[in-house]
Amino acid sequence: MSYVEITTRIRETCQRLGRATDSVHLIAVSKVQPQDRVHAVLAAGHRLFGENYVQEAQAKWPAFRAEFGPVSVHMIGPLQTNKAKAAVELFDAIHTVDRPSLAEKLARLAQDRGQSPACFIQVNTGEEPQKAGILPVGVDDFIAATRALDLPLQGLMCIPPEGEDPAPHFAMLAGMAARNGLTGLSMGMSSDFETAIAHGATHIRVGSAIFGARTYG
Repeated sequence: MSYVEITTRIRETCQRLGRATDSVHLIAVSKVQPQDRVHAVLAAGHRLFGENYVQEAQAKWPAFRAEFGPVSVHMIGPLQTNKAKAAVELFDAIHTVDRPSLAEKLARLAQDRGQSPACFIQVNTGEEPQKAGILPVGVDDFIAATRALDLPLQGLMCIPPEGEDPAPHFAMLAGMAARNGLTGLSMGMSSDFETAIAHGATHIRVGSAIFGARTYG
């Protein structure tokens, strides 16, 4: 697959479902990808990327932004509280607000800076013990608490359990967002983004299908 093929499939899926093509934002997940691959996607005109690691993003994006101009970079990996300050200075959105201590830290930084990245709450829809995220039973209360901190809450994010049908998880996330008046749904990856779009995804996270398989050193 390739960047062009992915964007074509997104467009065709939106047309089939009667959704506006610009209602779905493709986050090109560039974590642990060689610089030349990322450069090629930038050269093709894409301007929204996702990173999992603060330190890697700090090393990568200042130079790319200097070359290509404004590029939106979203944090889609687990965020340690002690990395929050660096994260808010670098990222345009954080998709992994997953605990009260992180929300409170981000809120303090927002007050100090007078601005904040957009925030998504990560929901552990599969209630997997090894996975981060707010459990479904606690989502409504956590949304209310996050709003009380004046964080710019844009939506919810989930990663369905591997090997399970993702559709029920996407439907669950969409229902949680709807009843709380949230419009952002960060869900769907390389193998299931069309299903996610069918359930209302606004942000899909696609990496290897665009860039090729990652090589971990």
